[in-house]
Parts: sequence; C-alpha cells; structure tokens
Amino acid sequence: MKDMSDKKGTKEKLEASFKELLIKMPMEKITIKDITDLSGVIRPTFYNHFHDKYDVLEYTIRNDLLMPIKPLLVNDMIIEGLTLLFSAIKNEKDFYKQAIKIEGQNSFESIAREQVSDLLYQVMSEKHTTLHTRYNWLSTKVIATYYAQAMVCIAIEWIKTDFLIAPKKLSEIYEYISTHSMMDIINDLC
Repeated sequence: MKDMSDKKGTKEKLEASFKELLIKMPMEKITIKDITDLSGVIRPTFYNHFHDKYDVLEYTIRNDLLMPIKPLLVNDMIIEGLTLLFSAIKNEKDFYKQAIKIEGQNSFESIAREQVSDLLYQVMSEKHTTLHTRYNWLSTKVIATYYAQAMVCIAIEWIKTDFLIAPKKLSEIYEYISTHSMMDIINDLC
C-alpha cells in the first residue's frame, strides 16, 4: 500500500509545483525541469506520471474540479455540483486566472471542454444505457459536448470578471440558461 500512496504523493507534488509556477509565469515559459526542481523529484519521475505539462493541467481539471462533483451530478444534484465546481475554481483563483490565458492547440478552454464533456458523457451513460431521441444525430456525445462548451464558457467569463458573483449564484445562472430556450431568455431580458 505504501507504494500507491507514494505514487499519489509524487503526482500531487508535481501538480502543486505546476500550479505554483503557473501563478508566477506564463505556461510557455514553464519547463519540465522547473516543475521537477520545485517538487524535488528527478525528470524521469515526472514522465512516470505525466506526458507533458499540458497533461498536468488536464489532471488538475479532472481530479481537482470534476471528480468531486461527479457523485452529485449522478444523483441529480446539479446546482450543488456546479456550486462545488465553481467554489473550487474560486478557491484557487490565482491559478485559474493564469490558466485561462493558456491558448493555442492545448488551450485551457479546449482541455477543460474535453474533460467536462467526458465527465458529462460518463454521467449520462451511467444514468441511461440507451438514448432515445427523435433525432438520430443527437447522440449522448453531442449533448455532452454542447453542455460542456456552455459550462466552460460560463466559467471562463466568470473568471475574466474576477469572480464578480458568488459560486452559488453562478450555478443558478448556468441552470437557468441550460433549462430555458434562447427565446425565453431574450423575452425575460426585455
């Protein structure tokens, strides 16, 4: 058992070092050597856990943000799950303010969208083994991608506004947007 906890401890050290570095410098300036030096491990140890620094970001999003909310989503506790998610982001606001600046092929937005989509797909697949829809093209994967795109967009815009509203209020807004038609929302605004 000690080996597994050591392995997890090393992965967490690498993740913590990555987070600390991203707060201080842009992603493109961070090297694997920077991460290993700060965490006190040797370079080959990094590659035992991660492929590259973008893999660390993916791990952070999946394990720090999404895995804790999965049980809530499975149990239809959407507001509670989103509030936990947005609270976790706000608790590490300095990190996420820098993370959303990561652009390009491995942008924060694309990595987050893929991870959220995977989580939503898992939740939907666990809850419903078959999807019956009048539109054959509308698969579980398409639905997961659609809602992931919206959730990531809302989170990024919230971070850009320096967390202007509370996580619970943001959760309620997301639920409102996702449960009403565009015309309903436009009419409510008038």
